[in-house]
Amino acid sequence: MENFDASLSTYFKALLGPRDTRVKGWFLLDNYIPTFVCSIIYLLIVWLGPKYMKNRQPFFCRGILVVYNLGLTLLSLYMFYELVTAVWEGKYNFFCQGTRSAGEADMKVIRVLWWYYFSKLIEFMDTFFFILRKNYHQITVLHVYHHASMLNIWWFVMNWVPCGHSYFGATLNSFIHVLMYSYYGLSSVPSMRPYLWWKKYITQGQLLQFVLTIIQTTCGVIWPCAFPLGWLYFQIGYMISLIILFTNFYIQVSLTLLWQLGFGALSAKALICPFKGYLWSPCFVPGTGL
Repeated sequence: MENFDASLSTYFKALLGPRDTRVKGWFLLDNYIPTFVCSIIYLLIVWLGPKYMKNRQPFFCRGILVVYNLGLTLLSLYMFYELVTAVWEGKYNFFCQGTRSAGEADMKVIRVLWWYYFSKLIEFMDTFFFILRKNYHQITVLHVYHHASMLNIWWFVMNWVPCGHSYFGATLNSFIHVLMYSYYGLSSVPSMRPYLWWKKYITQGQLLQFVLTIIQTTCGVIWPCAFPLGWLYFQIGYMISLIILFTNFYIQVSLTLLWQLGFGALSAKALICPFKGYLWSPCFVPGTGL
């Protein structure tokens, strides 16, 4: 295993250049194998979980869902606040920001972005709860692709570009997660659902996040600084892939609902359409659970 890890490190260095020494020794960052293994285990659970639950009753998990989602709400709020204050203190440039030009502010960003990376591991629980509750319609290609890829992407980000221009997408995403996980947590309490006025804005926020991240990343390409261009091109490509998958899923769901309504399979008055994370959840009949 050590030889395999050494070979990987040599390959990454040849492909991406030297790693950032400021994160040397940090939990989970020295070695890629744990991150990779966690991702494989996640995909195996996505595949085997529904088979295991096939002949079992769904778990409701209401209490733990409230704690889990509100915990992630607080973590996301902390990351958003710390990133905004660090960027302000370091006088980060919106158009392009290098990784070694803001001193202690860079270190503050790095510390927060480690939590952002680690939060991607915690967020695997989103999918596991869907499986336990047998809400399989929420486990889409978009959902699994996003969750599985983000942990791996951010391992590389933390090892090569853990601050500077990397801050923007994480800051926006943390803010969106404050809205999303607070909605998840509070919607687990039926009496709270009528008061969750912001759920309709989560969809718009997700799409706006992708577009703004592409615009800000493109600025770094047009007005380059001491930030590797390769990472900027990758970021743009990844955001485009999310927009394509998001749009494709939305179109499929919309066409399916129109067909069901047109043929009387569903009643328009019986439909509730809450937005669920990184996917536009199919509308469903009350009583089937959120």
